[in-house]
Amino acid sequence: MNKPVQQQDSIVKSNIKPKIGPFEKNLTWWVLGCIVVGILLGKILPNFFQTIGGLKLAEVNLPVALLIWLMIIPMLLKVDFTAMKEVLAHGKGIGVTLFINWLVKPLSMALLAWLFIRHLYSDLLPVEQLDSYVAGLVLLAAAPCTAMVFVWSNLCGGDAKFTLSQVALNDAIMLFAFAPIVALLLGLSSIMVPWNTLFLSVLLFIVVPVVFSQLLRQYLLSKRAQVLDDVLKRLHPISLTALLATLVLLFGFQGQQILNQPIIIGLLAVPIIIQTYFNSMLAYWLNKKLKVAHCVAGPSALIGASNFFELAVATAIALFGFNSGAALATVVGVLIEVPVMLSVVAIVNRSRNWYEAD
Repeated sequence: MNKPVQQQDSIVKSNIKPKIGPFEKNLTWWVLGCIVVGILLGKILPNFFQTIGGLKLAEVNLPVALLIWLMIIPMLLKVDFTAMKEVLAHGKGIGVTLFINWLVKPLSMALLAWLFIRHLYSDLLPVEQLDSYVAGLVLLAAAPCTAMVFVWSNLCGGDAKFTLSQVALNDAIMLFAFAPIVALLLGLSSIMVPWNTLFLSVLLFIVVPVVFSQLLRQYLLSKRAQVLDDVLKRLHPISLTALLATLVLLFGFQGQQILNQPIIIGLLAVPIIIQTYFNSMLAYWLNKKLKVAHCVAGPSALIGASNFFELAVATAIALFGFNSGAALATVVGVLIEVPVMLSVVAIVNRSRNWYEAD
């Protein structure tokens, strides 16, 4: 059995100090609060929400685009793409994670969406939204998480260089793979894809934030390393506020649908939870079979299971609108992200002796 390699301080080098703060720890409760506030405001100020929903350019909602940039750019600012040079040092772990992220995860979610939405739930959900729910689940699984995985990796004693290089590589792949994967899986589900809107979403919510964040990162680092830390600390509350504002807007539009059928959120959560545990445990098991060190297998399992829900929410709104089932399905992913991922961290930590046993 290979011994775990000595962890490197690449997180500090890259100005990333992973810890789970009070907001992240209570994200589920914040989302539940946004559900309540959004529904109430949607009832009280329906004209305001309709006005916000109508502020579009080429089918992309402008207020949401601004909020998504405020969410995504601080996250991408933490990522050092030069870390991809470390990929070969953890070839097996990288290979497992890529296999899970870009093949197993989107395909398994498409299968679960087909099984649950089109068959098991077909009599329980609004018929006119079935396609939209499927699309939302596919969007949720089509891109791996960028930011929170640093927290999960730290909590399970993950190798910092592996985590950083894997995230950088995934972000690079996402530039080219997200749109084709979404289009393919939605096409297989017989859902019409507005290609122009999809490519515009990729440009606005992936390409532009990645390019801008990396240019800004290099500029800040040219001053001194501490400047980047200071900027990230200042942007953190802005990013969180943008997330909460987006959720309130979504539930302002979704309120009536949720009040009519509150069971929808619970139903949509089931395939997401199943998919998360399936992908994380499959990645964990494959790493064990390949004799990968536990400090790499842990973050590999967590990266393999996590979702870039900010991108999913933005793309769902752009493609299908605020009051679509797709937008609601992606937000359910936000709702269950923290408790489910923390449980995966616990499984990884408690099974270390089993993992390292010959």
